[in-house]
Amino acid sequence: MTDVTTVFGSLRDHQKGRIEIISDDPKNYVFSNVFEVAGKSKPYERVAVGKNFEYVIECLRAEGTSPWYVCAHDEFALVMDGKVEVRLRKIDDRKVPPPDKNGAVLVTGEPAGRRMGTITAGRGHMALLPRGAAYQFHADRPGVLTVQTIQGDLTIERWADICLK
Repeated sequence: MTDVTTVFGSLRDHQKGRIEIISDDPKNYVFSNVFEVAGKSKPYERVAVGKNFEYVIECLRAEGTSPWYVCAHDEFALVMDGKVEVRLRKIDDRKVPPPDKNGAVLVTGEPAGRRMGTITAGRGHMALLPRGAAYQFHADRPGVLTVQTIQGDLTIERWADICLK
């Protein structure tokens, strides 16, 4: 058995990944380097880097303070690089999008509601973004988040730019 060294990249230090094609149609696979995508993105753009039916993994460049978001379903944020603070507020159920509205929705202004607390997450930490809670990200230095969600109005697709040909 050969020794394999896993090297985890960062926003400042990464190598573009590659796919080794096996005996299958490469159109069946999606590949993207989240650090490269985040490096070319504006803060808190939600760029899809993986997709399975309606489910997506969005890549976000965490830098400064994001707008507030709310979602009709749970989402999960994974910090890939840096340190990110997640601020949570429980909002009035009437302000939560209807159950058939997929993906994150922007909240106008500062959401009213009980503060649920904050999560300070570093590389490798995952945070639940619960249904019915408004959330906001903050990062003092540029970092990278991936968010597991359902594709919605804020999801940006740039497959032609980010997939290997």
